Amino acid sequence: MELISLNTKGENKGHYSPGVIHNGTLYISGQLSIDLDTREVSGGPVEDHMRLALHNLERVLTAANLDKNDVVSCRVYITDINDWDRVNEVYKEFFGDHKPARAVIPVAGGLHFGCLVELEAIAACK
Repeated sequence: MELISLNTKGENKGHYSPGVIHNGTLYISGQLSIDLDTREVSGGPVEDHMRLALHNLERVLTAANLDKNDVVSCRVYITDINDWDRVNEVYKEFFGDHKPARAVIPVAGGLHFGCLVELEAIAACK
């Protein structure tokens, strides 16, 4: 296994790797809507949370020398299922014509740090 790490200014106390490559597949840990350098949660609407989580996802992809077109599957966790349409629009803007497999999962108890969005993904290595 190859562990993927990120060069961030903020300290992450979690016992995990942002990404792990095994047998030609990158497994990306949950990426919250938190700034990885300042450790501040997005203060904006759910769209801003989604953009920040996608940005964090992209940072892991870049660290693994991959890009969003290598993503095979995503799981999107949201705190309010009524935000589905708004989250879907930002997701669509990010991925464009690329359509990875996806699940959107409502989380009734909330997400860590008060985030509104968390993403995890699987990507194919080149």
